[in-house]
Amino acid sequence: MYRSLTGPKIYITITVCLVMMSAQAVAYAQEVNVYSARKEALILPLLEKFKAATGIGFNLITGKADALLKRLESEGQSSPADVFITTDAGRLQRAKEADVLRAVDNAVLNSAIPANMRDQENYWFGLSQRARVIFYVKDKVNPAQLSSYEDLAEPKWKRKICIRSSGNIYNQSLVASMIEAHGTSGTETWAKGLVANFARKPAGGDTDQLRAAAAGLCDIAIANTYYYGRLVNSSKTQDREVAASLGLFWPNQGDRGSHVNVSGGAVTKHAKHPAAAERLLEFMVGAESQSWYAEVNNEYPVVAGANIPPTLQAFGDFKSDSLNLTRLGENNREAVKVMDRAGWR
Repeated sequence: MYRSLTGPKIYITITVCLVMMSAQAVAYAQEVNVYSARKEALILPLLEKFKAATGIGFNLITGKADALLKRLESEGQSSPADVFITTDAGRLQRAKEADVLRAVDNAVLNSAIPANMRDQENYWFGLSQRARVIFYVKDKVNPAQLSSYEDLAEPKWKRKICIRSSGNIYNQSLVASMIEAHGTSGTETWAKGLVANFARKPAGGDTDQLRAAAAGLCDIAIANTYYYGRLVNSSKTQDREVAASLGLFWPNQGDRGSHVNVSGGAVTKHAKHPAAAERLLEFMVGAESQSWYAEVNNEYPVVAGANIPPTLQAFGDFKSDSLNLTRLGENNREAVKVMDRAGWR
């Protein structure tokens, strides 16, 4: 009697446990944990749209790009992160080299994102793009005088250029692209000429360079396009006046095209929810998400056919460098050495 009663009791207990475990597994799978170097305002609304569309919940941690990467490294296998989002191919490559990402063979991502805007081994994927271009003071510079990044090293621009420091990843990637085009020696010669043309010691961010040019401290500023877009769309009259005093020039239209870079995302090596992570990346390259990002942050879509907002349309059409952005990360260390030897601080 005892044995016959015990059997069913054990069976019922095991069944209940299995049901509970199954429910927990389903709930566990229906969320994605995101580490994002993009500010909350630039990622949270998209995650909320993702949850509404898919039913998959999310947890978001934002922070500085380098700090988040170090956190991923230190957490190792215990990291809760499923997706890592950061700016610049150089930083994405650092994450790959730090062995905190996993390769993803995803047909949607491979189809939607141009090959040059994703890692050659599918460890990371571009989600939005920006160009690093020349801005000039309309009252001082005739755009007919401008042509290329290379031309900025010519003596005619002595003490006329504002640009941020060599510690900035955006500048490092620009130099990395120059190394790909001209080799280390040629790029070092160019960098020395560029440094000789600085109007002041590098200081501040991209917006500071644009404001410095508008204030008369230099004739030319080098900055990413979305910083200019923010000034154009600012609610502050002073910001709009800065933008109105500057013109945007697309360099190297006669050869390789203007330098572009990306913000990108990746599935982490120790992701507990890899399927949900891939779905999030797929969602972020959907037409609606791409258009939203372009509208909100003035960054160009990576997906062909996505809507371009009026602000970006006003910047005009341009030819972009088709270099695979993986090379920017691979050339990063050499770029930093070149900048150091050129005296770029």
